[in-house]
Amino acid sequence: MKIWVCLKQTFDTEDKIKLDHGNVVEDQANWIMNPYDEYAVEEAVRLRERFGGEVAVVTIGPERAESSLRHALAMGADQGVIISGVEGDEHVISRTLACYFRDKDIDLLLTGNQSIDNGAGQVGVRLAEELKLPHVTSVIQFNIEQGRAELERDVEGDIYKIEGKLPLLVTCQQGLNEPRYPSLPNIMKAKKKPITTIQADQLPGLDRTAKTVTVDRYLPPKRQACRFIDNNDLPHAAGELVDILFEKTSIF
Repeated sequence: MKIWVCLKQTFDTEDKIKLDHGNVVEDQANWIMNPYDEYAVEEAVRLRERFGGEVAVVTIGPERAESSLRHALAMGADQGVIISGVEGDEHVISRTLACYFRDKDIDLLLTGNQSIDNGAGQVGVRLAEELKLPHVTSVIQFNIEQGRAELERDVEGDIYKIEGKLPLLVTCQQGLNEPRYPSLPNIMKAKKKPITTIQADQLPGLDRTAKTVTVDRYLPPKRQACRFIDNNDLPHAAGELVDILFEKTSIF
């Protein structure tokens, strides 16, 4: 079974970041594999362990993205690919990936449900449309039997049960599995696994025209100290609260 995983390297949203003219200062950010993509890598490795075959991980990004590929290789993936020289929105990213995958054998293509930096959740479904692959999003249960996939999809608290044939594209949601921590021996083995770098110019027919433009990025305002209403008379306390809401907001 040939299993492909698309992953993205993102800045760690739990760490402080610095912006310069709306751009993240890269050398002051902690870059990690997108957590949703870890579920995809873990599921791919589990399926490979069960059915055999090969797991390849693909990312678009600069040279620093190799560290996230190495993490995926340490989790058990067999090889990695970096496509460099691409900047743009989800439309450009999905078109770039589609250009790479068009001549590849695909039994299963996995992505994360969304990225923690943009949170758009578009690349997986756009890629499926480009490749004319059936797709299922937000998957939290996944089983394959005799070339058929049985999936459970999380839909805002409800569960949809879906069956389909391979090849298939699946976006992986939190709860699908528990990603493994790479062991030290596997980390050492990952250093010897192959990673191929491809320049975007090598991909035939690539259209880099973006559909959206980021106007600005900015950090949220600093949180101010809490304001307490010290009044045991509930009607008066409620009145004070309403006065504060009128003072601080413009929604009334």
